[in-house]
Amino acid sequence: MASFAVSGARLGVVRAGGGGGGGGGPAARSSGVDLPSVLFRRKDSFSRGVVSCAGAPGKVLVPGGGSDDLLSSAEPDVETQEQPEESQIPDDNKVKPFEEEEEIPAVAEASIKVVAEDKLESSEVIQDIEENVTEGVIKDADEPTVEDKPRVIPPPGDGQKIYQIDPMLEGFRNHLDYRYSEYKRMRAAIDQHEGGLDAFSRGYEKLGFTRSAEGITYREWAPGAQSAALVGDFNNWNPNADTMTRNEYGVWEISLPNNADGSPAIPHGSRVKIRMDTPSGVKDSIPAWIKFAVQAPGEIPYNGIYYDPPEEEKYVFQHPQPKRPNSLRIYESHIGMSSPEPKINTYANFRDEVLPRIKKLGYNAVQIMAIQEHSYYASFGYHVTNFFAPSSRFGTPEDLKSLIDKAHELGLLVLMDIVHSHASNNTLDGLNGFDGTDTHYFHGGPRGHHWMWDSRLFNYGSWEVLRYLLSNARWWLEEYKFDGFRFDGVTSMMYTHHGLQVAFTGNYGEYFGFATDVDAVVYLMLVNDLIHGLYPEAVAIGEDVSGMPTFCIPVQDGGVGFDYRLHMAVPDKWIELLKQSDEYWKMGDIVHTLTNRRWSEKCVTYAESHDQALVGDKTIAFWLMDKDMYDFMALDRPSTPRIDRGIALHKMIRLVTMGLGGEGYLNFMGNEFGHPEWIDFPRGPQSLPNGSVLPGNNYSFDKCRRRFDLGDADYLRYHGMQEFDQAMQHLEEKYGFMTSEHQYISRKHEEDKVIIFERGDLVFVFNFHWSNSYFDYRVGCLKPGKYKIVLDSDDGLFGGFSRLDHDAEYFTADWPHDNRPCSFSVYTPSRTAVVYALTED
Repeated sequence: MASFAVSGARLGVVRAGGGGGGGGGPAARSSGVDLPSVLFRRKDSFSRGVVSCAGAPGKVLVPGGGSDDLLSSAEPDVETQEQPEESQIPDDNKVKPFEEEEEIPAVAEASIKVVAEDKLESSEVIQDIEENVTEGVIKDADEPTVEDKPRVIPPPGDGQKIYQIDPMLEGFRNHLDYRYSEYKRMRAAIDQHEGGLDAFSRGYEKLGFTRSAEGITYREWAPGAQSAALVGDFNNWNPNADTMTRNEYGVWEISLPNNADGSPAIPHGSRVKIRMDTPSGVKDSIPAWIKFAVQAPGEIPYNGIYYDPPEEEKYVFQHPQPKRPNSLRIYESHIGMSSPEPKINTYANFRDEVLPRIKKLGYNAVQIMAIQEHSYYASFGYHVTNFFAPSSRFGTPEDLKSLIDKAHELGLLVLMDIVHSHASNNTLDGLNGFDGTDTHYFHGGPRGHHWMWDSRLFNYGSWEVLRYLLSNARWWLEEYKFDGFRFDGVTSMMYTHHGLQVAFTGNYGEYFGFATDVDAVVYLMLVNDLIHGLYPEAVAIGEDVSGMPTFCIPVQDGGVGFDYRLHMAVPDKWIELLKQSDEYWKMGDIVHTLTNRRWSEKCVTYAESHDQALVGDKTIAFWLMDKDMYDFMALDRPSTPRIDRGIALHKMIRLVTMGLGGEGYLNFMGNEFGHPEWIDFPRGPQSLPNGSVLPGNNYSFDKCRRRFDLGDADYLRYHGMQEFDQAMQHLEEKYGFMTSEHQYISRKHEEDKVIIFERGDLVFVFNFHWSNSYFDYRVGCLKPGKYKIVLDSDDGLFGGFSRLDHDAEYFTADWPHDNRPCSFSVYTPSRTAVVYALTED
């Protein structure tokens, strides 16, 4: 029986086709419903040499050292002219959806005949499909750990409520009604040919490796392959030992009966790959549905691992998943760099050391990046190679489950940063060129390549791509008990231009036209149907910078269906402002950016993106304090004007962002105390196409970590910044101001540099002036009574100057001010933020 020692450092070198990550920025990441089963669509052939992966026999794979370099023997010839995509429409006479019996007729995952037809942004309706969609119902899981939930995917609605919510959409009814008709057509087709979205999204129960009492069955959709064989440790990598058979829909299959002693033919922990004779040569690929993949010490390629531990080794969840809170306070994390030590951290260490920190700080959700396996570490997890496999760098799948269960014990939601917007260019470890064609999972030609991210773009018009991605989303929710997703790069998905070099002005014509990828939008509607139908407490957040109307409106009402939009304009605005002196900041400009979001569509706001923490960029703390952070953050030595200014504004920026920016708040780990340094992944020198060489950092992990010890050290000024963040989170927990129905901005005074607003029973007073403090400053409010200070950024505990008396009481007078019926007077020191609460006593 194999065991794993999944730890240690793999040093990263740029892989062919594996550029750096991408998270935020003005353009989010991706693009393409051919209906069921890609039989044989046009093959975009390319020349490629034979890629062989000779694995030495052995059952145990112990990842550790080795290079992350991948230099393919040949690169595919990319077509210069985009070819018309083929539509995949079900032929009723050919449909044989997956049966529930163990023996599957040779129709496997596709089972639908293709009718080819040119299309532009969305598949054309070629045949009428009845729209009597049945409800997909899943029986509750056997695990006693998660409370019973209704698990029904509701049928489509009429999609008309969006016009009541936003009458401006009436002018684009043709597009929106067409979009909704495409969605209903897909729902009807899935119901008709697959037995509903419930069954369709369980592709992992039939594709990849499945085990029954009789043995192991392996199925793979690879229509471009001319022959296929399963190879691995279990058969000494002999391509003639276990050849596979292909059905008419391009699904390859093999069944391996149990050994004579009843043990499985493939032992747990064995390395496995599929060897295919393809149009581009013979190649070994990691199975597309693999559940675990690791890199052996000293090797470049990854190996798929047959992961099926015995029952006694499987992690059993002990704690129920928390209810979704009214307001999300998200702590965004990366497991690998979550240690103060210069190393790759583990799931186990994050569970024991970081989760309690997140809870203590007052956050109620942790969002984890880089979960899906990615062969190039420095991609930040955004160049995914193995979509169903948790990254082996940090530990085993059981370790990840233990982490999530511990978070649930602490009352924390666990959100996954899921990447369905694009895939790694890596042809050795990933989906790119999997079956030797350019158009397997992706669009062919230029449309299938993201030139900025150097990655591949899914064809959301493919029936099997829909099956793969929908099943992938469900896998993480079902198997690992994640509580929801932050969908990466949604802007890139929704537009054929991917949001690149496009300035969205808010004109509705920018959202609803030929540049809209309706196939991708329909996929997002389907995945949100799946998430909210089967997992009612789950959270879906979309990373969209465009401001697409209807983005956060339920699918049944005609929307895309997300719960929250990531308010990406806010960190961009702060960077813009930090490039100039705060003397020139416009209060109205700050307020407008923070509040400029669509009515009835919720946002998660954040002051700075994780991209700002990467080498080559700057965090807010570094913009404000620069190199002074290295010499003047100790309390036993004098401060500097730059440090005093930086600490004061850092606190104010975070609080005003949380106070006005949305219904949820996100912080990237370390930013709560103003982490002083950037993130620089371990890397060697990189040769660029122009012949120049980009120097590396000698594969150092020194900057690929988080110095939590700085925030904890009570003799450093970082500690005060961290204490303020904790107080800010606990204030929101107590008062729930982010989701309060009462919100009113009473003052945006450009000369005084003062912003005053109400949320719930709290009154926020910000004085951004660099030198002026105001005595007897009149503050308007709605409710009369007695107010007290509940948060003061100038508190000495937070690194301030303690200029306010926290025992003071503020009584309102019937003196209207700033269009408010009541008011009270305060002292507001320069560069401070103070929150006043109406008290009962």
